Amino acid sequence: MLKVNNLHAEINGKEILKGINLEVRPGEVHAIMGPNGSGKSTLSMVLAGNPAYTVTGGSAEFYGKDLLAMAPEVRSHEGLFLGFQYPVEIPGVSMVNFMRAAVNAKREYFGEPPMSATDFLKMMREKRAIVELDNKLASRSVNEGFSGGEKKRNEIFQMAVLEPKLSILDETDSGLDIDALRVVAEGVNKLKSENNATIVITHYQRLLDYIKPEFIHILYKGRIVMTGGPDLALELEERGYDWIKQQVDNEENNG
Repeated sequence: MLKVNNLHAEINGKEILKGINLEVRPGEVHAIMGPNGSGKSTLSMVLAGNPAYTVTGGSAEFYGKDLLAMAPEVRSHEGLFLGFQYPVEIPGVSMVNFMRAAVNAKREYFGEPPMSATDFLKMMREKRAIVELDNKLASRSVNEGFSGGEKKRNEIFQMAVLEPKLSILDETDSGLDIDALRVVAEGVNKLKSENNATIVITHYQRLLDYIKPEFIHILYKGRIVMTGGPDLALELEERGYDWIKQQVDNEENNG
């Protein structure tokens, strides 16, 4: 599905990613963890095509296609979804109109006719139920006046509607209380299938109590310095990021 090879990227002339290697297959859940400033959000933005970031080396393929050559909207149509750490508000644009435009843009990309209003509203009802999204929230402007938990729940709702092949969730647990965290995580789990995959970016083990990844990657100083199974997250929770920093710094000093 996704193959990232020796990916380097910078913003405002500062190199952030310094050789990322990552492979994600259908049906898998990957968690990327690491301290602040390690490059986690940068990786998500680069994969999604944020123009503020410049790729200076390496490659990224999505189902064999050159992901880095695609415009951001094409990446979305091809099946990549990014859940933002801080979802933006779009005053004056209703959720219904926003999502219908997104769905029909994707259908047009694949040469399919627009979805009828009746079919779309039926689908909206079905997807709302997955993340327990109140109908009143779905009828309001995009994220306007939403709490942090409501914004994150709305992101998972959008993910449910768009049915992406690869979802990248950038610190989706940020600012969530335990109840909102549970609802969001359950939505992610319900949407998981053998045909899609998820990359969860997080600082903390607590999200991984609900979303069970097969692979944990530790990102530090712009590189993935350690990969393991679920036990790695537990060890990291117990020993802290200083453990990773000391190991990597010692290797650099000895190398």
